[in-house]
Amino acid sequence: MSQQIPPVKAELISKKDFWPFLLLTSLFMLWGVAHNMTDTLLAAFKRIMSMTDFQTSWIQLAFYGSYFCLALPAAIFIRKYTYKSGILLGLGLFAIGSLLFYPAGMMMSYGFFLLALYVLAGGLSILETAANPYILVIGPPETATQRLNLAQSFNPIGSVLGVFLSKVFILSQLNTAEASDRTSMNPEALKAIQADELAGVVSTYVGVALFLIFVWFVIKAVRMPVASETVEKDGIIAGFKRLSKNKNYMRGVMAQFFYVGAQIGVWSFTIRYVMAELDMMESAASDYYLVSLILFAASRFLFTALMKFFKPSILLATSSFVAILLSFVVIYASGMVAVIALVLISVCMSLMFPTIYGLSAEGLGNDTKLGGSGLIMAILGGALITAAQGQVSDISGNIHLSYYVPLICFVVVMYFGISHYLHKPEAKAEKMVL
Repeated sequence: MSQQIPPVKAELISKKDFWPFLLLTSLFMLWGVAHNMTDTLLAAFKRIMSMTDFQTSWIQLAFYGSYFCLALPAAIFIRKYTYKSGILLGLGLFAIGSLLFYPAGMMMSYGFFLLALYVLAGGLSILETAANPYILVIGPPETATQRLNLAQSFNPIGSVLGVFLSKVFILSQLNTAEASDRTSMNPEALKAIQADELAGVVSTYVGVALFLIFVWFVIKAVRMPVASETVEKDGIIAGFKRLSKNKNYMRGVMAQFFYVGAQIGVWSFTIRYVMAELDMMESAASDYYLVSLILFAASRFLFTALMKFFKPSILLATSSFVAILLSFVVIYASGMVAVIALVLISVCMSLMFPTIYGLSAEGLGNDTKLGGSGLIMAILGGALITAAQGQVSDISGNIHLSYYVPLICFVVVMYFGISHYLHKPEAKAEKMVL
């Protein structure tokens, strides 16, 4: 009798692609920095220019609006050229948008800052549209989702760094004068205070831009693997028709839309929730937000390791179910128990974005680039669903009840995880050449 040879387990990444993979993972950290620095701009501009919440909300609209608008053009560009070209274009716009903060600060124009932020976020949209599918195809398809989870593990590290940079170089530079105090100041004194405050914003973003320029030249000089397209070169419209008929992909886009909405909503209201439950001021309550981000980062590495033993779809469905249970605790409990439950939701969320992305892209073959644009455009859920959660809180007068919104979102994510497990699509790998 012949002895059966055990199957060879697919490697996560080959030795020859290790350094390109490492460079790509650094990009995930960079856009994590940008995302969380942007969140602090709402508080900064509210104080600097004595704005209303509605006026500061234009920051998120410019940011997520650019993500939505640039994702599809990015996919078309990457489809025509290469993943590396898309990454260089995205990094370039990221750097240019950051540099535009300098003239915006000189002019002290909120509109100019929004334009700079729009350009910056456009670069991030292109960068994510290129980098996420690139990670999937840079190695064996069997380990694609695990590989993306590993790369995405560096994203929350950037988020923590972004919060730290903002706290030290932006928020700490804000004058304590409230809006009522500023209205009574003479124009010259007020302008001097605003100029000092804006200097912290400008210098931070210009510093980030200089580092991005350095990274741009490094990636330009490194020889990266190229995913060559040998089939399905019949145009964008035909590609979208194929995607629209792919049930797994369409469910994935829906799940990504609701997940991003849940993530932004949970985090956006964390500080206010902690303030209400533990009777704290903003500075002390923000520590719980920072703990959430740290747990989020650590859990990404944990879930990546668990994918060696459990199917990603099972982990996704299980973590979503636990997030639903924790959301019920947040809604109906109080005090430290409720706050701990809120913080632990970040553990459950940590694997969701890359896992949804990876599972959605399975079987797309050379439509992966185009499909990636839809998954990035789904980030718009961060703006729309968070606004819905805010409305629930305002109308009900109860921030607890607003967490029904992310709870429903987690139900959608759980449904996707279960449906993928029951109806796993066939994979079509792209050919890799150097």
